[in-house]
Amino acid sequence: MNPPLSTTHSQLSTIHKAVLLAAGRGTRMRELTDDVPKPMLRVRGQPILAHIVAGLRAAGVSDVLIVVGYREEVVRDFFKDGAECGVRVAYARQVTQDGTGRVVELAKEFVGGDGFILSYGDILIEPANYRVLASPRAEDEAMVSVKKNEDVSQGGAVFINESWELTDLREKPKPGEPTSPWYNAGVYFFRPSIFEFTARLEKSPRGEYELTDAIRALAQSGRARTVRAFELQGAWADVRDPEVLAALECASG
Repeated sequence: MNPPLSTTHSQLSTIHKAVLLAAGRGTRMRELTDDVPKPMLRVRGQPILAHIVAGLRAAGVSDVLIVVGYREEVVRDFFKDGAECGVRVAYARQVTQDGTGRVVELAKEFVGGDGFILSYGDILIEPANYRVLASPRAEDEAMVSVKKNEDVSQGGAVFINESWELTDLREKPKPGEPTSPWYNAGVYFFRPSIFEFTARLEKSPRGEYELTDAIRALAQSGRARTVRAFELQGAWADVRDPEVLAALECASG
């Protein structure tokens, strides 16, 4: 469980901006994404992305940037300017699929000098968690959501200290490499300082610019503010393949 926040911690006003990464096809979904990008697959009658936007709106987010790419017209036709969803929606197009580190830089103009929530477009969480991410402490440079005892070989292993400060973050550790019980759950709060570190990224062994490398560099940069881990409460789903999608539909039936 997350440690309770001290009443001495000063709170920022609610974060009003969010960036959603929805440019990928999702090849593991096979024919399900022939006509739609993975974030537009439906769960409980609505696209995954619509559930995310609704949760963000309930947490006080008013402005959303959706990064689009594959079959972007499906996303644009559904959300338009966001008025029907109760938010303002803007779009940025990812032309080159070269990793999550570089794609975040498409949000620099949208973010300006403001903090923002960032989520992958295929991650479903309990909406109450967005409220925590939208109300960071003044001493938080960033927040990384985590879940316990997930398979870190499928994502990122998050290393934290007794104060819930992130000390390291390793993408898909292999057998024999350092590991952690905490899994990177794919939803974040960032200040604009994250762009300093995405700009310095070099390609990982996988041939991509990894957002996790930028987060690690930020956490280890010695800044006065910290990168804090936040344990998500309630249900969480990375809709990575047809089996997860089918299980979500069964659970909602």
